[in-house]
This record gives sequence, structure tokens and C-alpha cells, in this order.
Amino acid sequence: MAPVAVMVGAPGAGKTTVGEALAARLGVPFADADTLIEIAAGKPIPEIFFDEGEDEFRRIEVATIAGALSTVGGVLALGGGAVLREETRAALREHTVIYLSAEFATAIKRVGLGAGRPVLSVNPRATLKHLLDQRRPLYASVATHTVATDLGTPDEIAAEIAKLLSAG
Repeated sequence: MAPVAVMVGAPGAGKTTVGEALAARLGVPFADADTLIEIAAGKPIPEIFFDEGEDEFRRIEVATIAGALSTVGGVLALGGGAVLREETRAALREHTVIYLSAEFATAIKRVGLGAGRPVLSVNPRATLKHLLDQRRPLYASVATHTVATDLGTPDEIAAEIAKLLSAG
């Protein structure tokens, strides 16, 4: 079993919101890798970051995503930093990956000041700008399709993705 689509993108791009709308539209389950990581670790992601550090979080993330890519039969949303690891990028090459792109102004409006997002806990504006600049090429490198999320409702964006998926 493999996901129908895997959503990637920066914090605030709409991976969870659009992913849920797409799954509902397609009549398939939705899974969020961050939720799966929290279940595997037995604690919230901010606690993993603060208790064990980002390296341990990324180790758990790689393993969790590898498992999800072979067990989730619907739409899978990955965390914004999942593409940082080569193992995950390599695994994604065998899947239909939707890169949800968002401009900085859109992303900062959606994530606010980073509450609950450990990588944005210090200077969220500058950090998010840096993350966008650093990660855009990585998102693009794994993408089957790129869809901008700055305009349109989650349902409209999900409809656009559904058309892309049905076109092959």
C-alpha cells in the first residue's frame, strides 16, 4: 500500500488543511506524519525537540515516514523539515508528491509567531524566511506537482490537486 499523494511544503503552506480536504474529496484516509511521530515517541514534537534535540527528532521522523510510505493508503502530510534528510528525499522519489508552495507573507500569516513549532521558537520571522530559502529547492526536487496555496480556499486547492492526480 502506498499513499495516493504525499504533501510537502514549508510551515504554513497548508499541508494538513489541504491534505485533509484532498483526502475527503478522494474518499481516502488522511495521515499527518507529525501525529504519527508523536504517537511513536509518546510525546508532543516540541517535547522531543527540547528533551532529546533535533537530531533525535529527525531520526524518529525518518523512520516514521519510511513506515508511513508503505502503510498509509490515502493522503500523507509530512512536516516542513522532512525533506532535509536524504533518506526521506530518496524514499519520496517513488511516490506522488505534491509540493504546496506559499510565499513568505502567506506562511508568516498562517503560522503566527510559531507557537508549538520548535524550529520557529526563536525569531520566527527571520527563521521562517531562512527555512523557505533553504528548503524550496528540496521541496521542488521531490515534487511530482507544485501547487501554490497563497490564493484559493483549501477546498479549491484540493480540487486542483485532485485534477492533477486524475490526469496522471
